[in-house]
Amino acid sequence: MAKSLTKIWLGGLKRLIAIQKEHARATLKRTPARPGRPVSTRPPVKVRKTARDAQHPGMRESRVRPRAAAWASGTWTRSFHSAPAAPGRLVNHLQYGLYLPAGKPQRGAPLVVMLHGCKQTIDEFAEGTRMNLLADRYGFAVVYPEQSKHAHAHRCWHWYDDSDSAGGAEARAVVSLVDALVDEYGFDAERVYVAGLSAGAGLASLIALRYPERFAAVALHSGPAFGEAHSGISAMDVMRRGTRQDPVALVDRAADIDAYPGMPAIILQGEGDRVVAPVNADQLATQFLRLNGLVDASGARKAGDMKEERRAAVVTRDYVRGGRRVVRLCRVQGLGHAWSGGDDAVPFHSSNGPDASSLLWEFFRYQRRNPAPEVVGKAASR
Repeated sequence: MAKSLTKIWLGGLKRLIAIQKEHARATLKRTPARPGRPVSTRPPVKVRKTARDAQHPGMRESRVRPRAAAWASGTWTRSFHSAPAAPGRLVNHLQYGLYLPAGKPQRGAPLVVMLHGCKQTIDEFAEGTRMNLLADRYGFAVVYPEQSKHAHAHRCWHWYDDSDSAGGAEARAVVSLVDALVDEYGFDAERVYVAGLSAGAGLASLIALRYPERFAAVALHSGPAFGEAHSGISAMDVMRRGTRQDPVALVDRAADIDAYPGMPAIILQGEGDRVVAPVNADQLATQFLRLNGLVDASGARKAGDMKEERRAAVVTRDYVRGGRRVVRLCRVQGLGHAWSGGDDAVPFHSSNGPDASSLLWEFFRYQRRNPAPEVVGKAASR
């Protein structure tokens, strides 16, 4: 039995590596080198947007792999956060990159947390998603926590292991970082959002489950359904097949539904994804419908309306309550295991499909985490 499970794990890892190599070969074919124009590997100190860039945003797509803040006008800072100690770790330093847009007030600004996937760095994630460009336009800050290679050789988050020595510690470290940044820069604590890709989406789900009072909404791109996987082997099985158990039952075991305050969610999935099966997106949508009180324990709708729209290669399904979008599911035809509408010069990002970063912010900007009832009561009594 152990031998067969190991073969499943190795087979899944080989497929993931093969997909990445195939993507790299295709990218090289599409972007031949330009003779007579050598590209410096040393990034410039600062690159500012020009009026021409603003008029032609498609030309910002980076084919020469610039630094994370290239094409954006703000500041990109790398640092580390001393998170609460975790069992088995004497020091729990969380590396991160922080992007602050230029000319925008920091106090009261929204904050977007971006969690990368396996085999990614935060620089690549920022380059590929181009989220910093949106931050310039709309005035929000972006923080990119980075998984250490000491914690996982491929920089994967332990989304499937919620113990205090693995995924639970990683979730707590991210929340601790967010709290520290809100205190230091005065970001709006009611407008903090968390988004993730693949394993990063898995950790974002865990954070949304454990710390709903800290975040106003969550975005999950190519993410696995939660609640069933508790090891690397079972995580690979969920990624390949979805959960074998009822996704609603898994939610009810993972959270106190009656006390849970709800969590607006946007879920994006490529229909051609061979790493995380598309069925995971449907199961995630069901799980967040349950967390938001739109379905009962049997999965039957008990509140809200559903609206579906088909446009080009994208099917969008919105679940609305009281005129407010609560859960959105976007399925993109022809998209593999990659960030939709991103910079396809960067692995795990694709120019196919709608701009996922814009979709995320369009969903986030209308969400706000209201203070807890006891906080409101104290404020009213003053």
